[in-house]
Order: sequence, then structure tokens, then C-alpha cells
Amino acid sequence: MKKTILLPTMLHSKKYLSILGFSLLGGVLLAQTAQISGKVVDENKQPLAHTHILWNDQEVYTDENGNFKVDIPSNQSVTLTFHYDGRMTYHQTFNLKDKNKREIFVLLAPDTEAGVNLNTAEISFQSNKNKPFQSTVLSAEQMQQGPSLTGGVSDLLKTLPFVNSNTELSSQYMVRGGNYDENLIYVNGIEIYKPQLIRNGEQEGLGFVNPNMTQFVNFSAGGWEAKYGDKMSSVLDIYYKQPKKFEGQFEASLMGGSLTLGTGSKNQKFNAIVGARYQNRNLVLNTLDGDTNFNPEYYDVQANLHYKLSDKWNVNFLGTVSRSRFEMVPNNRETYFGTLENPLLLTVYYNGKEDDRFGTETGSLSFNYKPNANLDLGFDVFAYHSKEREYFDIQGAYLISEVDDEGNASQTYDVGAQIDHARNNFDALVAGVQHKGKYKINSNNDLEWGFKFQQEDIRDLLNEWQVIDSLGYSVSNPNLGDGMQLNYYVNSRNNVKSNRISGYAQYSTKFMWNDTKVMVNLGVRSSHWDYNNETTFSPRGQVAIKPDWDTDMLFRFATGVYYQPPFYREMRRLDGSLNQDIKSQQSIHFILGHDYEFTWMNRPFKLTTEAYYKIMNDLNPYFVDNVRVRYQAHNNSEGYAYGLDMRLFGQFVPGIDSWFSASYARAYQNIDNRGNISLPTDPRFKVSAFFQDYMDFLPSFKVNVNLIYASGLPNGAPQFTDPYNYTSYLQDYKRVDIGFVKEFVNQKDLKPSAGSFFGKFKEVSVGLDVFNIFDIRNEISNTWITDVNTSNVYAVPNRLTGRFLNAKVNFKF
Repeated sequence: MKKTILLPTMLHSKKYLSILGFSLLGGVLLAQTAQISGKVVDENKQPLAHTHILWNDQEVYTDENGNFKVDIPSNQSVTLTFHYDGRMTYHQTFNLKDKNKREIFVLLAPDTEAGVNLNTAEISFQSNKNKPFQSTVLSAEQMQQGPSLTGGVSDLLKTLPFVNSNTELSSQYMVRGGNYDENLIYVNGIEIYKPQLIRNGEQEGLGFVNPNMTQFVNFSAGGWEAKYGDKMSSVLDIYYKQPKKFEGQFEASLMGGSLTLGTGSKNQKFNAIVGARYQNRNLVLNTLDGDTNFNPEYYDVQANLHYKLSDKWNVNFLGTVSRSRFEMVPNNRETYFGTLENPLLLTVYYNGKEDDRFGTETGSLSFNYKPNANLDLGFDVFAYHSKEREYFDIQGAYLISEVDDEGNASQTYDVGAQIDHARNNFDALVAGVQHKGKYKINSNNDLEWGFKFQQEDIRDLLNEWQVIDSLGYSVSNPNLGDGMQLNYYVNSRNNVKSNRISGYAQYSTKFMWNDTKVMVNLGVRSSHWDYNNETTFSPRGQVAIKPDWDTDMLFRFATGVYYQPPFYREMRRLDGSLNQDIKSQQSIHFILGHDYEFTWMNRPFKLTTEAYYKIMNDLNPYFVDNVRVRYQAHNNSEGYAYGLDMRLFGQFVPGIDSWFSASYARAYQNIDNRGNISLPTDPRFKVSAFFQDYMDFLPSFKVNVNLIYASGLPNGAPQFTDPYNYTSYLQDYKRVDIGFVKEFVNQKDLKPSAGSFFGKFKEVSVGLDVFNIFDIRNEISNTWITDVNTSNVYAVPNRLTGRFLNAKVNFKF
């Protein structure tokens, strides 16, 4: 636990103590203190962030993990008061000797029960039983406070130092040089899959995670435990709420709305939470370059039901249904590009439309058996189904023109046309069973294990081609035979049915090494896929050391072998055929971390620093276009990545969490031993912030800011080309989103009068989100154009959204 001692500066020279006046003055100014630290949790032992702690005339708030530390006068009685809205206030009196330290564990029960305090002798780094050791914790409250275009956790993740994304329209993200496919996502312990045909953020809509249903989020950017699955970059572990009584939330904005309802039975045997969301981002998509008619509609319904069968048995159901329809009718587009010396203008006139549909269903039934206090057994049955359709026929006629000093087209370079056609259908069914177990040997030693079997049935009908006239966007591909010259043509019909088996075992221990607390986690994971008959073996380990220093510091080291067995997209070649000999990609992690917790302005702060190095083998080279990743389906590359991440987290404003992040990282690959080039997701430099504030004279008016400045990603290479010929970068990504919220009702200082209309609500607020407040047109990808006169290939940027204002209302009841 945290043991920072705050003492005034002391006079070390003993010769002054012989003087009575100085001694008396020192006795007044240098009052002796003791320290109390610990954690505040709810009845499920989940941390209660922002719990208000009062003593004498002072106050502090718990941090995001429910941790706190306070310095109190020694040798006198001091009463601490713990207050959290909706829970019983708890009081405890202490009388500690000088420099004594006391660790406590406070459980604040709902207001229908009595509060409890438990002293603990355990060596504890966290009391959140679901929190992985090597992870960052995000609260549901933080997810809901900032402005968001995707309605999920991804907007908050992108403000962390190790997460990169060069688009605000996508809920996908990249971590430490990895691509969009290298991230694990779990909800209630069930792995979540994403659609496969998505090629740009406009198609995506809502992210999977519903923040209004979320209890807490754990995120690990590397070095995670063996109990998590097989990917190379990150783990996002989410747990949904289990309400104890009726609650609800309704939101509406210019982009859509949501309704969330939760309830719990009086005997607390049954609880449920259900959320429905609808979004149409037509207004924000209209800020993109060009004249295009959009009709993007997305909605989903999610339910999390929990029932306590007995004192030993529990059952939980998680179900989701989501539907997305993306219609686009482009009319024309004008894009300025080139250089200051040679400015150019691309003008395109379109005919045709795109009509895409995505539907997914996820369901899981989980049984938990706890025969005694030390043994916890779980059994899950799960299924995921995705049906996707991508249809488009779009014809474009274009002009490339010189631009005069006033920005007008002055001379035409080239005239051409192209036709893009696709009839792509994808159907995937993933179903399986898994078992997880945990045995608590004693208070400081745990043993965990698990086994998983899943079957995948995938049907893919791919029919896509592009034809360009002789002056085209890119040079036509002569390898496709006689007849019509096509830039590319892919036609395939694949049906893959395969089985995967995986299992893990890990051991965790906590012990004292002299006065130093030590935590160790060692585990191993193995998996087998019968499609390529490959078996992987992944040892992993983490260690943390917490010295008994006055300054509160924790040192961490994690390492492990992380395989990424191919899913369908990794084994499909660019021509649509499948490589049955494809192997798992491998990444070996080395992570050294340091946490420094301190108190400033009588509020908690935490500075986290991580340095990492990753060795990558059997890489599968890929092309990135917008958010679509297309693989060459060959393990003919290797690489490495390294970086340094820093994050300062704390209550810069009393009672409200904020953070500032900075990182520097590089990621390289070496294809066929031709030399190192940057990976298409090479992150380089990034600074970001998530900041919250309110006005002292008007605390009901709050401001939330998301700020990101990131180096531009590599500009990518067109499909069927040599990546070594395209090694430049896009422009830097710069974006600031600001949200303004005015509260009319809350449970602190704006409680409604009894009998009034607002008396039915816990919170009522209105807000205004200003997205991209500086109207910076960031770049997401390139359209490649060949100037037939000079044979120069130009990268014409595809730019993202401009400034957009979104009004919203929020009711909690």
C-alpha cells in the first residue's frame, strides 16, 4: 500500500536545539504526524474512486483505484469520515504515535446496510480481484465524461501514452507499433471479435463497449499474464455492472441517443442491466472533404443478467445484438495537394453508390461455483456470429490541375477515370466452451488455470476489382493477363472450418524481502490450431518490488512470449487464396516500469513510466489503408519495437481525475532480409491529455478536454506494390475536442427539492461538445495518382472530419 509521509522541512543541526526559543518554535511549526493509507471498495470489492475523506478541517479524495493516504497529527484522537453518494458514511477514530503507519481496508456498503472496516495483514498491491497486475485502470465515469464520436472506451484509450490512432472516426486503435488486429478485448471474461470487412471509420459507428453499462476497465499495453489470450499488442478487459437497485440513464444528442436500465431484487439474488444505443453520424461526416450524401445508421442492444442460484452457485448471461448500415452516394471532391512550389488540385466527379451492412450477435452463459472461500470455479459457453456485406459500384472522372496564387485551377495536367466494384460477403460463426479456476492457497498465494475450446466456421465470398484508364490513379497491373487492363482483381470463394484449443496455468505470490514487498506472477500458456497443425508455448512472468521508503515507489518488470495465431484475415493472400501453411506471429516483450505516487496540494498524484523492447519474429507483412489491414499471408518478415511511455495522473482539480501523457516509440520490420523499414504503424512521438475542470464560482459548469498531438504514421503503400518504395509519412495528427456540461441536478450540491419534477432524477445536465475545435484537417490515408506527363506518383491525402458541434442532454434516475 501507499506510504508517502508528508512532513514539513526539518532543521537537522542539533546545535540549534539547545536554544529554548528555537525549540519551542520548532515544536509549533514541526508538528509530529502519523500516516493512514488504504483502499475504499464496494461490497463486490471493486474500488470506489473519488470517495470523499474528511478529518479535522482537511479533505482528500481516493484515486482511480480507490487508494488514499492521509497524514494526521500523532498522539491525539483523529476521526476520519468516508463519504460516497448512495452509500453509508463511515467514521473511524485513530490515535497513532509519531511516524506510525496504518493500512486499512474500508468497505462502504449501500445505504441499506452498515459500513464495515477491515484491517488487513495481507501484502496487497490492489484489492480489485479482476485487475491484472500489469495494467491501467479506467473508470466508467471517465468514459462518459469526455466528448466522444464513437460512444465507447476508445476515445479515452487514445489519450494514454501507449495507444495510437490517426482517426477519430474509428473505435479501433494501435498499441506500441502494433496494428488494429493485435489487440485482445474481453467483456466479462469473454473474448470479443470485430467485423472483418470494415475498411474505414465511417463504416464502423458505435464501438462494442457501452460505457453506461461498464463497471470498470483494465488495460494492459504489454507483458500481461498467462490467463489472457494470444495477441501481440494489448489486452482490454471490461466488466459490466451488476446493479443492486433500480437505476437508469437516458442520453440524447444530435448524433443519436441511448437508454440504459438496471435493477436488482430486494434479496440481491437477481440483477440485470440492459442498454440500447442508436447513432447516425451524418452531420459529422458532412464535414469531410467533398460533396457526399451519407446515411450511416448504427444501433445495438446489450444485456447483462446475473442470478444467484445459491450461496455457492451463480449464473450470468451476456448478450448483444448490433446492426450497422452505411450508405454513401459521392457527388464530387476537390483536394489540394503537392508542394508550395508546385501546388496541385485534384477534382473528381462521381457516379454510383456504396451500400454496406454489418450485423453481429454475441452471447455467453457463465456458471460460477464457489464451494468454499478458497476455491472459485467457472464454466462458460459462448458464441459469436457476424454477417457482413460490402457492395459498391463507384465511377469517378478526375482532373489534375495546377493552382494559381489565388487557389484557382489554372492548367490541367491529366484527365482520367476509374471504376471501383465490390460484391463482398462474409459470414463467421465462432462458438466454444471454457473453464477457469482459481485456488487461494493462503492470503498471499494464488493458483489459476484455464482451458478453452472453440470452433470457427467462416464463409467468404470475395469479388472486387478496379479498372483505371491509361492516365490512371496508378499504373495498371500487367500481371492480370490479356483483355481489360485492371489495376487489381480479386475473386475467391473460401469456406474454412477449424478448431482451436488453448490452456494456461499461473501462480502468484506476495512476500516480504526484509522490509520490501515483492509480488511475483509466473505462468505459461499453450494453444493448438488444427488448420495448420501448429502448437505454441508461451511462458510469461511479472515481478513488482515496493521498497519501504518514505517516497511511495513501485518498480515493475514483465516479460513473456506472445504468439498471435492467425485468424481468417491473416491467412488470406492479396489475391483471395488461402495459405494453409501460415504460422503464428511472435512477439517477445521486455517491459520495465516505475510508479511514483505522491501528494501535491493535499491531493493524490501518480507518475507512471514504462520502457519497453519487443522482438518480433515470423511477421506477416501487411498494407494499411484507412483502418483496413490486408496481409500478404507469408511469415517472411521480422522486426523490433522500442519506446518510452510516461503518464502523470492525478486530481489537478479537487475531486476530478485528469492526466497528461507523452511517449516516444519506433517500430521496424525487415522483409526478406532486405533491410529495416518502418512498420506501417510506426508511432514515433505523441503527447496527449485528458483534462477536467470546473469553475470555482459555478461548480455545476464543467469542462472536459481531449488533446492529442502525434507524429504522422507512414503513408502506406498501395496494394500489390513494394513497401520499400513508399517510406514517407503522413502529416502529424493534431486534435482538440472540448466538452461543456452544465448540471442542473446532482447528488452533491444540486439536490432537487422534494416533490419537484427533477426530484425523480439523480442527475440532469445539458452539454455541448466541440469536436476538432481548431478545424485541423488531419490525414488518414492517401489516394495514389500517377502524372502521365512526368511519371511522378503523387500521394493525394484523404482528410478527416472538420469542426463539429454536438448538443446533448443527460438524465440519470
